[in-house]
This record gives sequence, C-alpha cells and structure tokens, in this order.
Amino acid sequence: MKITDVKVISFKATTRFSPTRWGYGVWGEEHDEVQRILKIETDEGAEGYFTGGNTYFVPPAPEVIERIVKPMLIGENPLDREKLWQWMMGHRGLSEAVIGVVDCALWDLAGRMTGVSVASLLGGYRDRVKAYASTAPNLGSPEVYAEHAIECKKRGYTAYKVHANIYWDPEKEEPAPGKPAFPEADLEICRAVREAVGDDMVLMLDPWGIYTLEESLYVGREIEKLDYYWFEHPMDERKTEPYRKLTEALDIAVLGPEMEPGSLYTRAEWALQHASDMGRIDTNFGGITGVRKALGFYESIGMQCELHVGGFGNLALFGSTSEETCEYYERGLLRPDEDYDAIVPPYLLAPCDLMDENGYVSIPQGPGLGIQLNWDYINDNLVYG
Repeated sequence: MKITDVKVISFKATTRFSPTRWGYGVWGEEHDEVQRILKIETDEGAEGYFTGGNTYFVPPAPEVIERIVKPMLIGENPLDREKLWQWMMGHRGLSEAVIGVVDCALWDLAGRMTGVSVASLLGGYRDRVKAYASTAPNLGSPEVYAEHAIECKKRGYTAYKVHANIYWDPEKEEPAPGKPAFPEADLEICRAVREAVGDDMVLMLDPWGIYTLEESLYVGREIEKLDYYWFEHPMDERKTEPYRKLTEALDIAVLGPEMEPGSLYTRAEWALQHASDMGRIDTNFGGITGVRKALGFYESIGMQCELHVGGFGNLALFGSTSEETCEYYERGLLRPDEDYDAIVPPYLLAPCDLMDENGYVSIPQGPGLGIQLNWDYINDNLVYG
C-alpha cells in the first residue's frame, strides 16, 4: 500500500471558541472561522482523517502540507508510522503540531482499514475515562466559580480544575498585560470552590504559567491546605530550575510541562531533572506516536502523566493506558452560561467526548479514531484557495 495524496480540506464552520490575544481560548460571540481536515489517501482506497474536534488545535495551513509534508509522504507505506514519525521529527521545517496532525491521521487510516479503534491498535486497556471539569479563565468572582463547581458536581463530574485570573484584573474587570497574576484573588476562588463542593471532589489549579517562583511557592502551600490534587503549569516552562525548586519545596504534585515544545524529549528531561511530579503532554506535541513513547517512559519510572486538553487523539491514548499512568480526561473549557454537552461542531455527526452521569467519558470504538464527519455540511461550506 502506498500513499497517493495528502490534502487539507478547508471549510467554514460556525463556532464560539476562539483564542484571545492573551494566548488562551475562550467562548465568545458566535462567528465563522475556517476549519480544516487533513486527509491521507492511498492506492488501495484506505483513507485517514484528523481534525480538531472539540478543541481548537486544528490541522496546519494547506501550504505547509503541500510544500513539505506531501512530498515526504507520497509513495510511502502509511503503516510505516514509526519510520514516518522519525523522518518528520528530524525535519527542521516541521513543527510538532504539524507532525501531530499527520501522525494522528495515519493512525486513523490504520484503524479504518482494519475496522478497529485506534485504542485497540495501541493495545486496548479501558473503554472509559474519568473526566474533570476544566473551567475557562476569568469567569468572575469566587462566588461565580463556587456556584459553577456545584453545578459541575451535580452534572456528574468528580473533579474540577480552576483557571482563575489570567492576564485579568479581577477588581477592575479588565485585561492586565502588565501584571498577569493576581495570586490573592486566585486563592479566594480556590477557597470558595473547596468550601462549596466539600471534601469529596478532587480539585486542581492551573495558573497557566503566569506566577513567579515566589508566588508559586505561596499559592502552592495555601492550596495544599485546601487538599488540591495538583498544581499545573504555575510558571514559565522555558526555565526548569524554578520548577525543580518548587517541586522540591511543595507536597502538592506539580504538573508539567504543559506547553513547552520538545515532545517526549522535553518531558524526559523534566522528569530526570525532578522539575515536576507529574508529566503533561498531548498529541499537539508529536502526535499519538510521540505521546505513546512519552507515556511508556513515564510508566517505566513510576510517574503519572496527565494528557492535556480533550480530543479524539487523546481519547485513543486513554483507551490504551492504565489509570495509574493517565487518570483524568480534561473536558472543557467550561463556562457557567454554556451547555458544553450541546456544543457539537457542525462538521461532526457526533460529539467527541460524551460524558455519562457518573463523570466518565467513553473511548470511541472506531473504526479509527471514531471521527464521524458530516460531509454534507463540509461540502456545502468548502473554502478554496
């Protein structure tokens, strides 16, 4: 079998999810954006796809695929995923995000041609995973967060992660690019949430890299008193020494690196330098193949690694990994005034991550990654050029 074409299908899709200039995604006004699907075709008719699904990580611009990826893959066996992954990772002109999209599409192709799920191809382990409610940032007062946490608990979530004030002044209620962190206000939110949900809900905090070491030490010690489970990405991840000091000083698990490039190699370095207590990665950093390698490393040293964000690729990895290595699926970002369960991208026939009343998300059973594309919608909204 040989790859005959690699293409990006571009189309308009209505969404309320978009990145802000502060670097994180939020729900806003409904608008159209160009969504993309990567498609890999073969001479035997097998095809593979990948799209962002319920996350904002969408396939790369067509020119990257056309100029670099397509010439590399044409004529290659799509089942030689390891060879193609090593080749792409060694290409200085390709980002890990591009490699991740291509790799996920290759896994989808293998699953579709064999009629099984990617989770099964990876070596199936479980058919569901615990989900935590991951909030959008800057929701408002501690009371707003507390009420939202209670609603999430009623919905079935057993865990809740706070994204508090990120580049946002909670008193002035306006962006604060000059002072991105407000640790005292964040702690008020953390305390209010713990008081609201009681002791039987797992809680986490993710400041999204805006604290200093001193702020991280202070906040970390305070949320230890509140029995928070992990402290995620508190500081700039380009510097590992502050993380090593923080991890050594705190009892709460420090989780990272979340956003630092380098795929499994960066994660291994962090673990070997004792810069975190738990790892963090997703398919945006080298695809399913890259994450699978990282998870094997973490398992070998007895270290937990929590997958970042949701999506079809991550769910396949959860389905092939034990809870001792990957415990929670990140579901969100959630807002009090939005029904996440009702938000299905119009180009999908079924949502990515349905959750039951007990707080579990089912692992898609395939074929492939389980992406069910609405081709009628896609073809009616194609964008050319």
